[in-house]
Amino acid sequence: MKKIILVLCAILLVLFVVWLVVRFINISDATENSSDYKASYRDEKIVIYDIDDLENQAKEIIPAGGFDYIRGGAETESTMRRNELAFDMVDIYPRVLTGVNQPNTKTSILGINISLPVIVAPAAAHGLAHISAEAGSARGAAAAGTIMSVSTYASSTLEEIAQAGNGAPQWFQLYLSKDDVANRDLIMLAESLGYQAIILTVDAPIGGNRISDARNNFKFPLALPNVPKKSGKTKGQGIGAIFAAAQNELSPYDVMYVKSLTDLPVIVKGIQHPDDAEIAIMAGADAIWVSNHGGRQLDGAPAAFEVLGDIAKRVNNRVPIIFDSGVRRGQHIFKAIAMGADVVAIGRPVIYGLALGGWRGVVSVLDYLKTDLERVMWLAGTQNIDDIKNTELRQRCNLCSDK
Repeated sequence: MKKIILVLCAILLVLFVVWLVVRFINISDATENSSDYKASYRDEKIVIYDIDDLENQAKEIIPAGGFDYIRGGAETESTMRRNELAFDMVDIYPRVLTGVNQPNTKTSILGINISLPVIVAPAAAHGLAHISAEAGSARGAAAAGTIMSVSTYASSTLEEIAQAGNGAPQWFQLYLSKDDVANRDLIMLAESLGYQAIILTVDAPIGGNRISDARNNFKFPLALPNVPKKSGKTKGQGIGAIFAAAQNELSPYDVMYVKSLTDLPVIVKGIQHPDDAEIAIMAGADAIWVSNHGGRQLDGAPAAFEVLGDIAKRVNNRVPIIFDSGVRRGQHIFKAIAMGADVVAIGRPVIYGLALGGWRGVVSVLDYLKTDLERVMWLAGTQNIDDIKNTELRQRCNLCSDK
C-alpha cells in the first residue's frame, strides 16, 4: 500500500511540475510583447521646419539600439548616403508664366485614389519607436489620405493594423517563408482583412551587413507577431537570424507562386536593374518597386534614383512603378516622378514622426511633404501629377558625357 501511495505521489509531483512548465510557457507567450524597452508614447502634432531635423529629435527619445536599427544602413553606409545625394544629379527647371494655381497632388496607383503621390513604405518593427507601433502609423496614413504598407516583420498584428486604418487602403508586404502553408495562410489573412495588394520583397535573401546592429548586439525587444511560428520566436533575435528563417532562394517562379495564391495585385519590390524589372513583369508582376532597401542591404550598390530612369525606360508604362530610398523632400518626390515613378514611398521619416507624435506625428510628416511638393510644383509650373510626369529634368553638366 505504501508503495502505491509513493507511486501516486510521484505521479502527482510529475504532473505538478509539467503544469508549472506549461503555465510558465503560457505566461511567457502572453507577455511576449512586454519588455523593459521604453518606446515613446507621445500623442501630438509636430512642427517641422526641416525634415532632416526629425532624425536628431527622434534620437533623443528612441532607445539607442532601436534607433540605430531604424536609422542604420549596411557597412560604411555609402549607398544609404548616395540615396539622398543622387537627387542632386539633376535639376528642376523653374518655369514662369504658366498660369499654375494651387497645384493638385492627388493621384492613383493600382486603382486606389490617394491625396498625394507618397505612400508609407513597409518597414519592420514600428514598435521600436512608439507604443502604438504600426497601428499608429496606419492611423496616420489613413488620416493623411494615403496607403499604409505593412511588413511581415511588423510589431502589430495584421488585424490590429487593419482596424487602425478603418477601411483606408493598405498593402501587405510578404517575406516568403520556407513554409508554403504559412505563406498561403498569411496571404489569405491579408485578403480577408481587406489589404488591397501583396508586396513581394525580393532583395533580402539574407540580411545586409549592418555594422551598427552588430556593435550593439541588437536583438528585437518586441515580438513580430506575423512571422510564421515555425520560424521560431522573433523576440530576442537579430534581423539576420529572422532573414535566415525566411526563403533565401528566390526566382521568377516565386512571383508566379505568389500570383497563384491570390487575386490581389502582386508588386515586386527591390528591383535595381532593368533586366530584373523585365523578369518580374514576365513572371506576372502587376507593379515594380524600385528600391535598394534604403541602403540596408548591398553597400556599394548605386543609389536607387540613379537606376530609376533606366528601369522606367525598360518598363515603358506596362505596369506602375513605386520608388523608395532616400526620399526626404518635395523636390525628391518631383524628380522621382519626372524620372518615371508613379508614386514614392517613405520609411524612416514616418517612423521618426511616429516616435515624436504618434499617429498625429505621422500626419505631420505626410502633410509637410504634401506642402513641400505643392511648393515645388508651383515653382516648376506644374499643375498636377501628369504635368510632373511630362517634365524634363536638367542633367548637371559635371555629369554630362564627353560625346
